[in-house]
Amino acid sequence: MNNQFSFIIITYNEEIHLPRLLASIQSLDAPVFVLDSGSTDNTIAIAENYGATVLQHAFENHPKQWDYALKNFNIQTPWVICLDADQIVTPGLKERLSNFKDEDNKDLDGIYFNRKNFFKGRWIKHGGYSPFYLLKMIRFGVGYSDLNEMMDHRLIVPGNTVIWKDGYILEENLKENNISFWIAKHNRYSDLVAQEEVERMQQMRSQTVGPHFWGSPDERTAWLKQLWWKLPRYVRPMLYFIYRIFFQLGILDGRTGVIFHFLQAFWFRLIVDIKIDEILKQESALKTNSAKSNVSLRFIIIFAVLFPAFYYFNIFYFGITSTGSHYSSFMANNLNYISGLRWILIKSSAQILTWLGFAVIENQYELLVAGRGVIKLVYSCLGLGVISFFAAFVLAYPVKFKSKIAFLIGGILGIEVLNVIRFVLLSLFWNRRESQIIDHHAIFNIIVYIIIAIVLYFWVKRNDILINNDAKN
Repeated sequence: MNNQFSFIIITYNEEIHLPRLLASIQSLDAPVFVLDSGSTDNTIAIAENYGATVLQHAFENHPKQWDYALKNFNIQTPWVICLDADQIVTPGLKERLSNFKDEDNKDLDGIYFNRKNFFKGRWIKHGGYSPFYLLKMIRFGVGYSDLNEMMDHRLIVPGNTVIWKDGYILEENLKENNISFWIAKHNRYSDLVAQEEVERMQQMRSQTVGPHFWGSPDERTAWLKQLWWKLPRYVRPMLYFIYRIFFQLGILDGRTGVIFHFLQAFWFRLIVDIKIDEILKQESALKTNSAKSNVSLRFIIIFAVLFPAFYYFNIFYFGITSTGSHYSSFMANNLNYISGLRWILIKSSAQILTWLGFAVIENQYELLVAGRGVIKLVYSCLGLGVISFFAAFVLAYPVKFKSKIAFLIGGILGIEVLNVIRFVLLSLFWNRRESQIIDHHAIFNIIVYIIIAIVLYFWVKRNDILINNDAKN
């Protein structure tokens, strides 16, 4: 039994691939460990017939699956080789492995193999796909799986590495000869890549491997990824496809190769960009809804404080400016806004009635139209309850203060204009004998509240865009 290295293989329904891989490493006589994620075909039986140690673990993503494998298999060799089931060890690589001795590589923690990738039976030689180096052989207990990646899995070692440029592994997923399988697989991958990139935008993920253009293959990949993340979405898939086809000569891979480069470089990356935008919009909607909920709660609290404060302050002020136990002569004679409002309403109503040709007599509290009767303006006639409601709503609503003040002044003036119209109509048409049956205060309040509701609806609707923008910010 080989005591220099062991093989770990990740599988899921790989009965079409696993025999091919196991046959390619059989002569190396190395321990084989298979981590399966719930295969329903003959994968496990094939592995056990070969003599492999098999564990099962539910699949979440490739980095976590490799992390579980490295931590849960009883590896006794100083090195471990990590392979996917659709890969094959070539005779040249097998020869290098058969001569491998740990004592000759004490200064190394990892070895890169050179991958040849096949699509629909064709080796993809260009477009940046050959040579393509993967860190597949690591010192056990030193190397580990990069959990900062969700899909583009890689192994990491802290020490020195070497590249076996002639140490080829062949990778050909025969299931992908059915293009529907390839599309469905990469559609799943695009979910992971999109979510990962959003998390990187939000600084929830970082790169484990340091970005260096002239460093190891993985360090160069990390550098290129940083460049990729800075490029504008939707533009970068086209740039990448053109770069691979013309600058990296992907066009020389023929019809099948061009299809592969289009799907892998453009289609897949475009789907990722679309899904990134979908995720960002969903998160923005959640934040907006959350912000709106906070805004709504704040509005309700402020309104609940202001309305009774205004309403009862007016009642209190009316009490101290009217003859009684709490009467204040100074307030009544110098700061009596309630008396001032009553005077304005009476004078305005009298003036309109005069313009209409009626003889009018008024005093501080009453309005008399000759031949019609007397209207007395008590506290409840002044509309201060309605004004309190309107003012509290407007001041509590989350828009700019300048907009509130202009609307508030206009609304209060509008309420009092309606009040004046009421007094004019009552002076002309009100029958005192009907006052026991019909409460004109209640009728007025109902009408005014309906009008206010309509006006506030359109005001709120107009300002809704501003609130949404504030919530997003």
